[in-house]
Amino acid sequence: MATSAGIEDILPEFADVFPFESFNDMQEEALDAVLGTDENVVVSAPTASGKTALAELAICRALRNDGTALFLAPLRALTNEKESEWERFEELGYSVYVVTGERDLNPRRAERADILVMTPEKADSATRKHDSPRYSFVTDVDCCVIDEVHLLDSDRRGAVLEVTISRLRRLCDPRVVALSATMPNVEDVADWLDAPPECTFEFGDEYRPVPLSASVETYAHGDNAFADKYRRLYRALDLSQPHIEDGGQALVFVASRQDTVRAAEKARDVIAERDVEMGSRGDYDFHTDAQDLNNDTLRQSVVDGVGFHHAGLAKEDKDRVEDWFKEGKIQLLFSTSTLAWGVNLPARCVVIRDTKLHDPLEGEVDMSPLDILQMLGRAGRPGYDDAGYAYVVCDGADAEKYRQLLRDGKPIESRLAEDLDSHLNAEIALGVVDDIEDVMDWLETTFYYARAQSAPEQYDDSDSLRDRVSATLARLVDGGFVDQSGLEIEPTALGQLASQFYLRLDTAENFHRLCERAAAEDTPDIDDSAVLRTVAEAGEFDSVSARRDEREAFGAVLGGEADDLDPSNRKVLAILRAGMSGTTPAELQSDAWVIRQNALRMVAALRAFCERFAAPRDANLVRRIEARVEHGISSEAVGLTAIEGVGKGRAQKLAKEGLETPDDVRRAGVSGLVDAGLSEGVAERVLEQARALPALDFEWSDVPETIARGENTMGEVTVTNGNDGAPAGVRVTVNGIEMSRETRYLGETTVPVGVFGGDAEELTYTVEVAFSELPLLPVSDSRTVRVE
Repeated sequence: MATSAGIEDILPEFADVFPFESFNDMQEEALDAVLGTDENVVVSAPTASGKTALAELAICRALRNDGTALFLAPLRALTNEKESEWERFEELGYSVYVVTGERDLNPRRAERADILVMTPEKADSATRKHDSPRYSFVTDVDCCVIDEVHLLDSDRRGAVLEVTISRLRRLCDPRVVALSATMPNVEDVADWLDAPPECTFEFGDEYRPVPLSASVETYAHGDNAFADKYRRLYRALDLSQPHIEDGGQALVFVASRQDTVRAAEKARDVIAERDVEMGSRGDYDFHTDAQDLNNDTLRQSVVDGVGFHHAGLAKEDKDRVEDWFKEGKIQLLFSTSTLAWGVNLPARCVVIRDTKLHDPLEGEVDMSPLDILQMLGRAGRPGYDDAGYAYVVCDGADAEKYRQLLRDGKPIESRLAEDLDSHLNAEIALGVVDDIEDVMDWLETTFYYARAQSAPEQYDDSDSLRDRVSATLARLVDGGFVDQSGLEIEPTALGQLASQFYLRLDTAENFHRLCERAAAEDTPDIDDSAVLRTVAEAGEFDSVSARRDEREAFGAVLGGEADDLDPSNRKVLAILRAGMSGTTPAELQSDAWVIRQNALRMVAALRAFCERFAAPRDANLVRRIEARVEHGISSEAVGLTAIEGVGKGRAQKLAKEGLETPDDVRRAGVSGLVDAGLSEGVAERVLEQARALPALDFEWSDVPETIARGENTMGEVTVTNGNDGAPAGVRVTVNGIEMSRETRYLGETTVPVGVFGGDAEELTYTVEVAFSELPLLPVSDSRTVRVE
C-alpha cells in the first residue's frame, strides 16, 4: 500500500508512539474521523491492515484533551501485551494501567492512569461496582476503544461486551471508537453506537496488505476420533509442505494446548520421513538459545523447525517462539486459536486442522465462526509474501457451511437475548434502571435493539421486543429479584447477590432455597453434602459432558451419593468431592481445573447468600468447604489456609506434625515450625500472619454452678478477640436450643445468658463463635448448671 501522511506533521507531540513514519491508505482515510472529530467511529477492515494505529490515534486525541482512554482488549494475554507495547506512551509521560483481578487492583494507580486496559469481563465487573471507591475511576473515562468489536457475536462473551458498553455510555457517555475485522453489517454496529455515516468505514479486501486465497479441504472421516485427528494432521501437512519447501512458513491451528504438543511431535516424524528440509541445524547460536527453553518437548522440536504455542507455556518460552517464528527459524508452528486474536504473527500458509473443540462446560462444540475467520486472516506476511493461503480442514458434511462462511462472511448478531433476564436484573441491581420507562430506554441502548431494527425477520419487531422485556421484568418480580411499586422498580437482596456473582437466576433461586432451609428452626443444619450438591446442580453446569470412562471414575468417588443427579452434574460433584481431598482421578483431571474454578465462584456466592439469608455458622461451613476445594486439604487442617502464605503444601506439612490450627501455630512458635519442616524465614512469616488471626477468650460472669428448680437468674459471657477484628456470628445455646444470636465485627462483645431452673436436671450453656469470612473451625466454650 502506498503511504503519504507524515505522522511528524500531523501529531508531532505523539510521533514517537508510532513505529512508522507515515500512515497507509486505510489509516489516512479514517484519519479525519478519528483525530479531527469527537464523533463515535466504527471501522471494519481486514486483518493486518493497520487498525491498531487507529486505536492509538483515538487514544492520542483523548490524551491531548487531558482525558482518560479505556482500551478493551478481547483477551487477557493482549492486555499484558499492550502494557508492554505502550511503554512508548509512558516514555512521553503518560501512565498506562492494566486492570486485572480484584485482589491485584491498585485503585490509586487506576484513578491516576491516562490509559486503562481491560478485557470486557473486567470492564463489566468495574462498571457494576462503579459507585464503590475502588472502582469509581471507571466513570471518568472520556474515550473507549473497542478492539475486535465483532466479539459481540461470541456465544458467552458477546452479551458481556454489549451490556458493558451500553452501561458505560449511560454512566459517563465516553466517545467510542470500535474496530473490527471485516463484517457484513458494520452499519448495525454504527447504529448501535450512534456513529454517523462519515465516521463509519468498511474497508474491503483491497485494503488487505497481502491478498488472501482461502479454501475448504475435506478429509476421509473414520469411526475413531483419535485416528481422525491424525488424518486431519496429515491433510494439514500436505497443504503446508509446498509452502515450507518454497521457503515459507505455516501456522496450523488445533483445538487444545495438548493437541499443539502432540501435533508438533508427530509432525517432526512425518517431515523427517518425507525428507523435507527445514530447521536450523547449522545455527549454533540458535541451538544454544534453544537449550534455555523451559519446556522439554519444545526444546527438542524447535531445532527441527517445528514449534508450538499456547497460553500454558512460560512467558519466556512464548516470547522466544514468537521471535523465532518471525525470524523464520521456526517454519511450522502449531497453536490454539488464542494466537489468532493476539500476537501479530502472520504466515504464508494457515491451516485450521480442528473446527471442533472440547469445552469442559459444554462438551464438543463447533469452533466459533469468529475464531475461524480470525485465524484465516493470519495468512500472508506483509512485505514478504505476494499472497496468503488459508485452508479449513473439515468433514465433508460441514464443507458447505464453511465455504459459505468464507464466501459471505459472518453478520454480527446480538447474544443478549440468550441471557436477557440475568442482564436486565444486573442493570436494575446497579440502579442504572429504576422504573419501567427506564427499562425500555435501556433496551434501546443495546445492540440487540439496533440489530432487530435491520433484521426484523431474525429478531422480534420493536413492539414484540418491548413485550419480551416486559415479560422478563415480570419474571424478575415474581422470582423475588425485583420489587415493583407502580412504575417504580428496585432490586431486592436476592437480585443484588445474583448480579454481584454473575449467577443464572435459577441458580440464585436454588441457593436462596438452601439458605431458607438452613434458617428454618425445624430442619437439621446443612452439611457439606447439601452445599456441594447445591453447587453441582447449578444450571451453569448443565452442559458439562460426562464420557463413559469418566462415569466409572466419579462413581468410584461418590459411591451412592446423589445418584439421582444427571451425569453432568454428578461429574461436577465428583470433581468437588475429590478436590476436597486433593485426589482427583486421572479420568477427571482434564476438565477438573476449569470446573473447579467455576465452582469456586459459585461456592463464594453461596457463602454470601448464607451471610444474608441464613447465619454466620452456615457461611463459615461454606467458607471451609471453599478452602478445601481450592487447596485439597482435610477438614481438620483447613483452618491453616486462613494463614496468609500457607497453601496446600505447607498446610499438609504442618498437619503431619500435629499442627492443625492457627492456635497450634502460635503455640509452636518459630522453633516448633522449624521442627515441623519450615525454614526459619518462612516460619517467622507464617507465625506473624497467624498472630493476626482471631484468638478468642471467654469469660463467664454470674452464671451459677447450680440453680433451684423454679428459680431464674441472669448471667453473661464476654467474648474477647485478642488479635485483629473480623466479622463473626456469636450464638448462645442451652442444651442445643438457640437462646440468642448476633452478628458483629468482633473485637469484644458481651451477651446475656438467662439461667432458668426448669424440668431438665442439667443446663449446658454453649457460646459458639463462627467467622463467616475465614476457614476457621467455629470456636466454642461451655458452662453446665445443675438444676436442684
